[in-house]
Amino acid sequence: MDLRIFTEPQQGASYDTLLAVAKATEDLGFDAFFRSDHYLKMGDVDGLPGPTDAWITLAGLARETKRIRLGTLMTAGTFRLPGVLAIQVAQVDQMSGGRVELGLGAGWFEQEHKAYGIPFPKEKFGRLEEQLAIVTGLWETKLGDTFDFHGTYYDLTDSPALPKPAQARIPVLIGGHGATRTPKLTARYADEFNMPFASVEDSERQFGRVRAAVEAAGRGADELTYSNALVVCVGKDDQEVARRAAAIGREVDELKANGLAGTPAEVVEKIGRYAEIGARRLYLQVLDLSDLDHLELISAQVQSQLS
Repeated sequence: MDLRIFTEPQQGASYDTLLAVAKATEDLGFDAFFRSDHYLKMGDVDGLPGPTDAWITLAGLARETKRIRLGTLMTAGTFRLPGVLAIQVAQVDQMSGGRVELGLGAGWFEQEHKAYGIPFPKEKFGRLEEQLAIVTGLWETKLGDTFDFHGTYYDLTDSPALPKPAQARIPVLIGGHGATRTPKLTARYADEFNMPFASVEDSERQFGRVRAAVEAAGRGADELTYSNALVVCVGKDDQEVARRAAAIGREVDELKANGLAGTPAEVVEKIGRYAEIGARRLYLQVLDLSDLDHLELISAQVQSQLS
């Protein structure tokens, strides 16, 4: 089971804070550092010092880390034109030496669009489908050839389809709870399917839908990596679990029901339940980015027990 650290910087984090977490992620042996792509806080937090841009952050981390994978859960399709996004991600991949992954979603948080003057179109899923076709199509176009795309929402003519990523293929992540369109889109474009903040039972059902869609598309179901994103709150004892839960404004019982919370033994047991339904990767949503001791505990007493 791969463990990846997943951050939500819109809740309040500077680049220096994110750099400290990314370096700890690397030093402690985790597989990757991922971040959300949001420009506005959620809930009862001040969000200071304000938003950081996902791909500018990852560009900086690409030069200041050496091993870990870097990516987004999920880049909002409403934020960037697909041609521009393809250039940005390919450049960061070059800057990292080929360690980037792209999670791409439709975008959903209308309030942040209003706050920063970003258009929030009514039809987002159709746009997402065209964005995936364009981004992957630009990267896959052979050197010297050009790329054209004429869709409902986007039109590209004679694109040189540059720059190219360092990787032969940047892994693409698609996720969500949708029962029909999401699995079909995943089958067509994704290397990984991510189920965010869902129970073992709901994840098993959605993994089954995705596997069926992948097979219907003529691919092997096991070509994809299946993953979950879950909030994490681990303590060496019940008192430490309660302290960490309080620090992020959550209740222990709720976290145990809906995330990965408890002592290392409890968390390892629950991870095993996700592994049994086919999850091979977990994105640990770390909400208190100042608590690097939390990452050390997870590394030493949870990750060390996973094969």
